[in-house]
Amino acid sequence: MQGEQPLEDTVVKVFRNAKVVKGGRRFSFSALVVVGDRNGTVGVGYGKANEVPPAVEKAIKDAKKNLKRIPVVGGTIPHEVIGKSRATQITMIPASPGTGVIAGSSARAVLEYAGIRNVLTKINGSRSAKNVVKAVMNGLLQLRDKETIESIRGVAVEAVKRW
Repeated sequence: MQGEQPLEDTVVKVFRNAKVVKGGRRFSFSALVVVGDRNGTVGVGYGKANEVPPAVEKAIKDAKKNLKRIPVVGGTIPHEVIGKSRATQITMIPASPGTGVIAGSSARAVLEYAGIRNVLTKINGSRSAKNVVKAVMNGLLQLRDKETIESIRGVAVEAVKRW
């Protein structure tokens, strides 16, 4: 999947967990990471460890295992889509060139590393980073471009130009 461009990664969020033991608090860390080539390939990973750097390394390794191909048409998504994960629902709407990525930090990371440069988003429900990232991925995996629909249906489809 990753022949033409090198993969870039970013840490979306680091979570700290405390376990109270006899000697005090024992901390463990988990990291949520997005990996992508900014050209239609993106993956999300989650890793846990007793220190932050190993947690990030594990998350990057997990994200590289879960790379997915996303259809990008002219720097935006082919059509409007709603992604869901637990209590989070995100609506993603294609935008005209020059709009930019109108999204929160968690959703923005996934969309930018997928290579989407113009999109509007709205989150309803929980805004937890884990759920938002999963909901965005859920929505992106529902996307179909014109060629895919034509091959599935076996007929020519007219694209609707919105701008």
